[in-house]
Amino acid sequence: MIGAVTVFCGSSDAVDAKYFAIAVELGEKMARRHWRLVYGGGRVGLMGALSRSVLEHGGLVTGVIPRALLDLGVGETAVSELVVTDGLRDRKAIMDERGDAFVALPGGIGTMEEVLEALTLKQLGYHRKAIAILDLDGFFDPLWTQFQKGVDEAFIKPEFLDLWYPARDVDALLRYLESYVPHAYGPKWTDGARRGPRGDRA
Repeated sequence: MIGAVTVFCGSSDAVDAKYFAIAVELGEKMARRHWRLVYGGGRVGLMGALSRSVLEHGGLVTGVIPRALLDLGVGETAVSELVVTDGLRDRKAIMDERGDAFVALPGGIGTMEEVLEALTLKQLGYHRKAIAILDLDGFFDPLWTQFQKGVDEAFIKPEFLDLWYPARDVDALLRYLESYVPHAYGPKWTDGARRGPRGDRA
């Protein structure tokens, strides 16, 4: 049962209005479900739009932000709970722990790094939480293509493409989270027959 969702998303105010719209929509629908938002604590970009939407619709928000970013003035202090950390690693650990599921909206380098870490931890069996990305207008398609390339070249096992769910809209994303059944994946490594440096069986 979901009580809180950790959401990764961008902090740029320069992006198209369509990205702000999905953040606002997600925030409203999370609040209606009584799902607490756990996020990176920013007041700018999609982060700010999302947190304000949750609060405006009666929901709860936990912001987790490093002291250095809070001191820069980009943090949102008007949240239900504000957790100030020493650095980014502490921030991610708390966000990972507090959420019952992970969601990624479009974002930049930080968002990509956060969702990739969540995928890595799931791949290695550290958690079995749902990971859903809001792939608005194919924003994450290049990342999916890179993963498929990894499968084609035997760097990634095909089953690991199911670690996450790419949703085209907010409702599809929410349906996935609500119906998600945890799955135990096999080991990251192959069947034991290692390949040599030229691809031949060792």
